[in-house]
Amino acid sequence: MTLEYPEDLRYLDSHEYVRLDGEIATIGITAFAIEELGDIVFLELPELGDAIEVEDNIGTIESVKAVSEIYAPVAGTVIDRNDMLVESPEAIADDPYGEGWLIKVRLDNPDDELENTLSVQEYRSLIEPEE
Repeated sequence: MTLEYPEDLRYLDSHEYVRLDGEIATIGITAFAIEELGDIVFLELPELGDAIEVEDNIGTIESVKAVSEIYAPVAGTVIDRNDMLVESPEAIADDPYGEGWLIKVRLDNPDDELENTLSVQEYRSLIEPEE
């Protein structure tokens, strides 16, 4: 299976992504992470109004194989969360970059938020073996 990584996203080496739209960041996990985890059975996300900092543990995703922490690529306040995925965590695999988003955050400082993230090319080089 060929995994996709949208060009308009920024990535963390821990396999989270962030999409910026002005001062709002949408955070999720990559298709690579979902494939590595296998069948997702549980998802825990932060509450609305929670303040998060870069690299904070913002939740947990559990599969039949492993439990993984979810880390914040940006700092701000949680303004929305995908409760549909909390109820049906397996649905994240259907559309990780669209309907499979995890939380939305109002950024504390939109101009400086992507300093510690990777471009799609940098992320690909991290996860794809060299041939």
